[in-house]
Amino acid sequence: MPMRSDIIAFRRTGNGVNPDKLKSGGHKDKMKYIWKYIKPYTLIISFTLLLKLVAAMMDLLIPSVLAKIIDDIVPTGDKNAIYYWGAIMLVFAVISMSTNFWANFTAAHTAGKITKTIRHDLFSKISYLSSKQLDDVTAPSAVSRLTSDTYNLNQLFSRMQRIGVRGPILLVGGIIITLIMDPVLTLVLLATLPLIAALVYIVTKKSIPLYTKQQNILDRMVSVVQENITGIRVIKALSKTEYENDRYDKVNEELADSELRAGGIMAITNPTSSLILNIGLTCVVIAGAFRVNSGLTQPGKIIAFLNYFTIILNAMLGITKIFVMYSKGAASANRVSEVLTAPEDMILEDFNTIVTPNHIEFRHVNFSYNNVENNLSDINFTLKKGQTLGILGSTGSGKSTIINLLMRFYDTSSGKILIDGRNIKSIPQQELRRMFGVVFQNDFIAADTIKENISYYRGLSDEEVKRAAGFAQAEEFISAAENGFDHMAAVRGNNLSGGQKQRLLIARALAANPDILILDDASSALDYKTDAFLRHALHENFIQTTKIIIAQRISSIKGADRILVLDDGHVIGYGTHEVLLQSCEIYRSISETQMGAEKEGGVSL
Repeated sequence: MPMRSDIIAFRRTGNGVNPDKLKSGGHKDKMKYIWKYIKPYTLIISFTLLLKLVAAMMDLLIPSVLAKIIDDIVPTGDKNAIYYWGAIMLVFAVISMSTNFWANFTAAHTAGKITKTIRHDLFSKISYLSSKQLDDVTAPSAVSRLTSDTYNLNQLFSRMQRIGVRGPILLVGGIIITLIMDPVLTLVLLATLPLIAALVYIVTKKSIPLYTKQQNILDRMVSVVQENITGIRVIKALSKTEYENDRYDKVNEELADSELRAGGIMAITNPTSSLILNIGLTCVVIAGAFRVNSGLTQPGKIIAFLNYFTIILNAMLGITKIFVMYSKGAASANRVSEVLTAPEDMILEDFNTIVTPNHIEFRHVNFSYNNVENNLSDINFTLKKGQTLGILGSTGSGKSTIINLLMRFYDTSSGKILIDGRNIKSIPQQELRRMFGVVFQNDFIAADTIKENISYYRGLSDEEVKRAAGFAQAEEFISAAENGFDHMAAVRGNNLSGGQKQRLLIARALAANPDILILDDASSALDYKTDAFLRHALHENFIQTTKIIIAQRISSIKGADRILVLDDGHVIGYGTHEVLLQSCEIYRSISETQMGAEKEGGVSL
């Protein structure tokens, strides 16, 4: 039986993202939620910031020493004093380089660990989202949140540690020192800072929504790529490669336009900041020249002041980069937190167990995917343990939806579903899912050995695996494979035929001897003879297993204890094969068409 995470991974996907349906908290709450991942690393982050503080202090001291050498030591001609203070400058530079190296190393290491934890929790949360919640998120969006969004967070965590303290300290420290050295020249510098602050605020405010939109477009691109990779053979067979290329180009162009708009706004920050600060620097040089000429200051102070101005300039540019990363990181943190803070949708409820002879019961079940129009209406049926229910109906009639409700991938809009008298809403999910062996319509095969695909990491013995393969009529083709049960299946089983894949999937469902076996159109690729042998094996060897078989061929279900005929979510026939031949015109018409074709083909069923 497929595990929950793998069932989710291969469910249907959409192109739109509606994160509001996850019912998580507001933007600020989501941002705060991310910080809980940082708390365990508070000590190491504090150490990193301390190293950055030391490095910044060393950088701030170097120009002061230079000014002292030029103004106080050089005029005396004392070479030893020049060498002494020069050595001090060198020591400061070495300390700055060393502490910056270790700080950057620990910042990258810490950011990687935090991101790893977030990515792990995000994957785990996605695995346990309800099917309804996953429909709202969509699989492509889940992929981009696990990849590009967590990458943006990683960059934010790393840059914040590397520049988040160093930049402000250099900025504030540089301003304080220059104020002490020459308050008049510092006022020229301070006049530029409000302009830069206003610029950063405006750009940041406009960029966060643009980056959020960009990530949503990226979700759609992932969706297009996913669909093309999955359906590549169909696309080639129908000669629609050019059409798909055009479809990809369209979303790619839209993503590029979005990136240009966001990048264009962010690109304003650095050159504009540099322009403002360089204008200020020019004003400082002019004002400094007049002050030196007037004897109000010394040349060494002007040189030191220019160095501090450069430090302040680089600090401001570093801070603007932080805001760029924050814009991306905030948008990504919001998207990641939407999933991480999503509430439990499938709540365990308390219901009394009902005494009933039936194993499975549907009582007046109604269900709607969109809460507007019912996809199933008033579904009623009962199955005793070991009985078989066949479900027949046209595409979109609600056959697979019944399975989704029985396994509680979705909750009913109204009505009850009981297993052994227990409402499935009162059964813990793991206990409920262990009852089933299931083959879905679009199931998957892992890139692993045939044995592991059947066992599916459940620790089943070789005997159990071979037994299940025999019942599924798969042992013959497995034995003929190069390495038997150790033969490697390709990704999605591309080195197996359609019938081989279906038999392998049926073997997986049978391997753990489930209480309830569900085959959702699982024998469509089997020839009539193999299908008949499979039904015989199920009848003879799984007497206590309740079976639900969704099929398009009446021959696959005509021996069922009950057959449910659906049309547009409504029951139009219910009973045995013989009863339906008399009471359901649609069933009779299908039977006459199919069974006649089978007899003409010379196959005895």
